[in-house]
Amino acid sequence: MTSDMPTGNTPPAYLTQVNGEKIAYHYSPGRTPGVIFLHGLMSDMDGGKALHLEEFCKKRGNAFLRFDCQGHGQSDGLFKDGCMTRWSNDSVDVLDQLTTGPQVLVGSSMGGWNMLLTALKRPERVAGLLGIAAAPDFTEDLMMNDLSAEQHQKIAEQGYVELPSDYGDDPYVISKTLLEDGRENLLLRRPIDLNMPVRLIHGMQDPDVPWQTALRIQQMIASNDVEITFVKNGDHRLSEDKDLDRLTHTLEVLLTQIESNDH
Repeated sequence: MTSDMPTGNTPPAYLTQVNGEKIAYHYSPGRTPGVIFLHGLMSDMDGGKALHLEEFCKKRGNAFLRFDCQGHGQSDGLFKDGCMTRWSNDSVDVLDQLTTGPQVLVGSSMGGWNMLLTALKRPERVAGLLGIAAAPDFTEDLMMNDLSAEQHQKIAEQGYVELPSDYGDDPYVISKTLLEDGRENLLLRRPIDLNMPVRLIHGMQDPDVPWQTALRIQQMIASNDVEITFVKNGDHRLSEDKDLDRLTHTLEVLLTQIESNDH
């Protein structure tokens, strides 16, 4: 595998994977622990939370990496061909090849599931986790129940179904591959063997991922250092200015704790 060196904020650099596909990313050098942002489903690395965290890390002096998973943003591949195994492998690739030293993973929505899967694959590299409306097991717990009998039939026949999105013009393409692979990656049915500090932020008015999911994560994860921040009027995106301030404050406290433990 090879990587092009970053050339500033635009355009992105690309990491070429063993299958020849390219993952787009932006990397800002700095000290460790570095921070890696994992975007949500049908989102990308150019969202408000990612850019806000990048600016914060640059000012603080910590390395920061944001990237697009396969089929998202500026990376290769089609979204309908993607699944959690593929996306978490993308995360492991960028972790292994673009970063050094301990990293804090920040996962938004689907990125929260990706964050946990990635940490399970590389626990020695991950110093902390920060989930924003983290959505492990969403394919099974949310999508399977929300699909109608007609939509399930369509998936069985053509391999996917298109659903309208509340967050953009492009429909959600829910594929048989995504659902079946999701079932292979379920995390909340058994203990999650991770022992790093975990911070979870979840809006209690989230229409997409129930806030109780945060409680299930803290219940199943091995770590005793888990803190949840519930935002009473918070939505799913948590992208308002006050939400972004809360996010960077939470990250600041977590980084400070990790740094003090390293000394």
